[in-house]
Amino acid sequence: MIDLTGVVKRYKQGDVTTDALRGVDAHIPKQSFLIVLGPSGSGKSTLLNLMGALDLPTEGSVSVNEAIISEMGSKARSQFRRKHVGFVFQDYNVLNTLSVKENIELGQYLSTRPMSIDEALRAVGLSGYEARYPYELSGGERQRLSIARAIVKRPDILFCDEPTGSLDETLAKDVLGVIHSLNETYGTTVILITHNEALRHIGSHVMRLKSGHIDSFTKNHEPIAIKDITF
Repeated sequence: MIDLTGVVKRYKQGDVTTDALRGVDAHIPKQSFLIVLGPSGSGKSTLLNLMGALDLPTEGSVSVNEAIISEMGSKARSQFRRKHVGFVFQDYNVLNTLSVKENIELGQYLSTRPMSIDEALRAVGLSGYEARYPYELSGGERQRLSIARAIVKRPDILFCDEPTGSLDETLAKDVLGVIHSLNETYGTTVILITHNEALRHIGSHVMRLKSGHIDSFTKNHEPIAIKDITF
């Protein structure tokens, strides 16, 4: 599904050069639920940006379903993201001036094979909320809306960058349950970046980053139910 070969990402500011990723090699299987762990500065968000076709590596290659996105120009990468990728971020990234339905329609417009609005709402447990506005929703509901807008495109991959970082444990489990059900119901490959060590138990695979390297990449043979994890 996703293959990374010799991936290096180097940033330069003035005379200072920083290697955010230092020769990363990995294969992420289709329909997996990958938890990416690591401290701040370990390269997690940089890796997400490269796999999600938001940025290009300095060296090495990144491919998704044999399409080499690291060799694409900006227009081709934009088209790739529209067709194949959904993003969920910690800060919700929804528009308060648009209703729930209108926010989801923004994602729908980007796809040639979108879900219906009703299906996206059912998938995240927001049926009946179409006319509400984000400021009328709880934090967990706003994050569900963010997920609905991402998955209405029917993406092959859903990238989640600290999607529960601003939620309490109850709401976090609620949102994680939604993401997990998308992986199981639709076969969506999920890449979830987090600082939360407890989440290592729920994924099918766990990648640990340290100082721009993959410290470990393991398969979780017995994931536990989200309701049973303790933050």
